[in-house]
This record gives sequence, C-alpha cells and structure tokens, in this order.
Amino acid sequence: MLRPGPLNLLTDVPGLSVGNATDEATRTGVTVVRFPGGWTAAVDVRGGGPGVRETAALSPENGYAKLHALTFSGGSVFGLAAADGVTAALSQAGEGFLVRPDTPRTPIVAGAVLYDLANGGDKAWGQDPPYRDLGRKAFAAAGTSFDLGAVGAGRGARAGLVQGGLGSASLDLGDGLVVAALVAVNPVGSVFMPDGETFWAWPFEIDGEFGGRVPTGPAGAVEPMPDDSRLAGLGRLTEGANTTLALVATNAELGAGECQRLAMMAQDGLSRAIRPAHTPFDGDVVFAAASGVVDLGGEGRAHRLARLGSAAGDCLARAIARGIHAARG
Repeated sequence: MLRPGPLNLLTDVPGLSVGNATDEATRTGVTVVRFPGGWTAAVDVRGGGPGVRETAALSPENGYAKLHALTFSGGSVFGLAAADGVTAALSQAGEGFLVRPDTPRTPIVAGAVLYDLANGGDKAWGQDPPYRDLGRKAFAAAGTSFDLGAVGAGRGARAGLVQGGLGSASLDLGDGLVVAALVAVNPVGSVFMPDGETFWAWPFEIDGEFGGRVPTGPAGAVEPMPDDSRLAGLGRLTEGANTTLALVATNAELGAGECQRLAMMAQDGLSRAIRPAHTPFDGDVVFAAASGVVDLGGEGRAHRLARLGSAAGDCLARAIARGIHAARG
C-alpha cells in the first residue's frame, strides 16, 4: 500500500514551501506556495466562474510555463492583489526572469481566488483591500510546516453548508517519486454522503487522517437523494460564489504538456470528494507543478505519467477531506 510522505503535506515534495496569512477581523486569508528557481507548471480550469491570474502564461503553447509562486486567496476579485505583494517580494529576493540586466527580475506568480465576501467579516476596506499585504505576509511565513483548516485561503470558505478550509495530502510512490496536493475548499456541492458525516472521499483515506468514518450501509452504497441534497448550498447559490482551488505537485521531470495532463487527471480528485463538482456556480481550477528532479525515462513514460496522475487525483480527494476535517476540529 502506498504511504503518505513524512508530513502528509504538499511540502513532502522537496523544495516547496507554503505560508498562510489570516485576517480574523475580515474572515479571509491568503495561502502562498513558493517554487524556488521556477518550476514547470500548467493549469486546468473546469468551473463555470473562475477568478484567476497568469493562467495564460502557463499554457503549453506559450513560452513561460514556469511558476515561481502561486497564491490562493479569499476576497473574490479583490484577492487577486495577493499576487502583487508576492511578485514584488520575489523580485526583491532575486527570483524571476531577467529580461535585461538593467531591469527588475520578473517572476511568474499565478493566482486564483474564492468568494468569501458574504461570511460576516468586516469588508469595509474602502480603497485598501488587505490582500496585497496578506500576500506579503504569507510569502514571509512560507516554510515546510503549515496549518490546515480555517486558515489562509480557507479561512472564509464554505463547503456546501459547513465550514470550508485548507487541506493537503501526499503520497510516496517509491523510487524517490512523490506527489502531493494543496486545496482551498469552497464548493457549492457537498463533501459528505447523505448521512452528513461520512466523507465522499472515505475510500481513499489513509490511517484515519480525516476521522476514519465509513458508510454504515453496504460499503460504498449511495442512497437515492430525490431532493438532490448533494447541492448542499442550493438555498444560497450566487453565480461565482463558490470554487475549489487546488495545486498538485511532484518532483518528477515533466514537460509543460505533461503538467497539463497531470492537472487534468487531478481534477478527478474533486469528483471523488465533492458532489457535484465543476458546476456553473463553481470556479474549480487545478494547477500542476513539477520540479524535474526524478527522471521518468523514455520507454513506458506515458504509463508512468498515468500512474502519477491517478495518484494526484487520490491525493487531492484526501486533501479536500482533510481540510474540512481540520476546519471542523
């Protein structure tokens, strides 16, 4: 059986660091991931209402499929400013492309946001939303250990009708290969089966990492739900008010197109852990990044990429449940 890495976090992929910054008065926050030196990256968007930055730069047909940092933020469109603070900090630290020797370095900092403006926090920020500053604080806090639950980008999130949160999980695939996921969970769909306690992701759980609860009926059975209660937030639906933001990362050597395939396969993790996912009301987006340390080889490479993508989907499903479990705890 495959096992998590030592931290069971995104940072089990060597080289990564993650930082959170939370504003309790505003009930919002930012999470930052740093990719030292720039990692090959891609993104797959499937939700109907995404809020993103620099995703076009990561398209495989373009020439800048390298990522120096990623921000997940609350605040809807205001939260996109978190990446501005991180961009400035990275440039000051000497990270990014040097286009000319007499100009500042220009790092690629992608971002994605979730809607948490209606959660009761103080949003009377006038001309000065807090997200640029929160981005800088999360950047400064980045390390190998970080909290899960209602922190960072997960602070103001909702998952259906329950508190959303920030989750993470990892898998050691052997031969030095590691894959891991980070997610800010804010979907309109439900992460729970009809009993309201068992996670849809329960078949993928390792060592009781999100409570160890299994269905009380036949294993894996799904009871009919004539009222479609999987749409747990149906009574509060607002287009663009929900989303799940995710990153899967690996230390494998992948090209931009292979990173794109990894992100696409990892989207299955949302469907394993949230029902329904990818609705017109969600902005579901999955980024993928690879450090390039472990060579996947030539012959049989596609099979190894398929295995990596399958594991990434499982990691993402577990990360979603871990985030909600930590928020409830």
